[in-house]
Amino acid sequence: MSLSPTATTADLDKQRKLIATAYDPAIVCEAGQRLMALFEEHMTVVQSGTGPVLNWVEPQQNIKLARTRLENSSPPDDIGTLLEGFDESVRLALERGQNLHHPHYVGHQVPASLPLAALLDAAGTLTNQVMAIYEMGPWATAVERAVVEQLGEAIGFASGTFGGLVTSGGSLANLTALLTARNVCLGESWEQGLSGKKPAPVLVAHADSHYSVTRSAGILGLGTDQVVPVPLDGQRRMDVDQLERILDELGRREVPIVAVCAAACATPIGAFDQLEAISDVCQRHQVWLHVDAAHGGAACMSAKHRHLVAGLQRADSVVCDAHKMLFMPALCALVFYRDQSHRFAAFHQEAPYLFDPLARELAEYDSGLANLECTKRAAALGLWGIWSIFGSQLFEALVDSTFDLGQQFFQLLETEDDFQPYARPQCNIVAFRYLPAKLQEMPSQQISDFQLRLRQAVVRSGEFYLVSSSIDGENYLRTTLINPLTTIEHLRDLLGSLRQHARRLLEES
Repeated sequence: MSLSPTATTADLDKQRKLIATAYDPAIVCEAGQRLMALFEEHMTVVQSGTGPVLNWVEPQQNIKLARTRLENSSPPDDIGTLLEGFDESVRLALERGQNLHHPHYVGHQVPASLPLAALLDAAGTLTNQVMAIYEMGPWATAVERAVVEQLGEAIGFASGTFGGLVTSGGSLANLTALLTARNVCLGESWEQGLSGKKPAPVLVAHADSHYSVTRSAGILGLGTDQVVPVPLDGQRRMDVDQLERILDELGRREVPIVAVCAAACATPIGAFDQLEAISDVCQRHQVWLHVDAAHGGAACMSAKHRHLVAGLQRADSVVCDAHKMLFMPALCALVFYRDQSHRFAAFHQEAPYLFDPLARELAEYDSGLANLECTKRAAALGLWGIWSIFGSQLFEALVDSTFDLGQQFFQLLETEDDFQPYARPQCNIVAFRYLPAKLQEMPSQQISDFQLRLRQAVVRSGEFYLVSSSIDGENYLRTTLINPLTTIEHLRDLLGSLRQHARRLLEES
């Protein structure tokens, strides 16, 4: 209801009552109890593996339903009507969303997150703890600092010498770290920009780097054409000899290098770069080393798999997404700097209306000085809470179980005549193709296109959710086994589903 200049006392009373109802703790408590009952009902079905993974509906149908709910909305007549509306909104979100906790979800690098982490996050969401300055989110700031220090030490950084922060997602984390590298390596670039710098600075990156690395080059003013890709070896890792050659050549030409961007692991097949060898090369050339460990950084939590990230602590900056292999709800990404002084090198600005000039000692704890975000959610509450309840052993178990399932799935694919795995996985990302005898007789482009058609048919059936990957110009099916409730039997069923839909597609073609 909008106020007019002639609003009556009755109008004002209605508005006050409406606001009071929206903020009533007792109503929120009742709604919360209903939410948890609906959640339990929904998750019991989803985690049992029954029902669809993705409730496929064309986008315009979903948008129309969502718009209809808005167009038909009005203030509830009573608390019962309010709670009925709440129930319906929750049901729609659950029934029409993606079911990542379904054991047939084997798609993108987004986990079946730990439900208790969401409840812990809710404490910060309900009270709106924001974090530009310590005063606005004192406990949120404390838990962020605690998890940065604890995870950084697990990576291998020396206690008391490194710094870090939490931000919203791996793309923003990569941008923040590479902005820091630019400012450190190119001196006055924050104030003066990059215009006129000759020769133009470059980023040197793993050829399969996440697109956010190239996007960062565009945002930072380097230009996407200034990303120099390093060729890959036979395991799709950065070729260390080729990196040496490229840095030698750039050095002879006196081309400024903002950073070398390695991967742990790269997205297409989950290949982990040889970080020790790459660190040696970067050290010889005195070049900043950034490692995108958004997915694989959590391997540091596992005694069995931490060898995959050996040398990670030698990087100048590291990104690790807790909303991937630490199984947190999105978004919670961590940026680490080996030199703690670099934590404040990304941004050089004053904001006296925000930061207290009489308490400069608090600047160390004001996240707005180190983070692109000003109003930032308390993203680390769930990670801190789960760690404080279960210890690091839960994270080790989650990494081990899903990485080991990747090996089991690879072995299964090897035994099937009509499937072809791309390579033995290093983690829980497995790329493969469906290649029955009939398909093998077709041209390579047709085989490649068929993988995409097959993937779409399975996904829209709701039976499984998997994705695709392009490797050397050829399309592959790709799974990320990021639900610890998925078993090898579920993956046997995946192969059966693929076969069934492939037969229909081949018959139609």
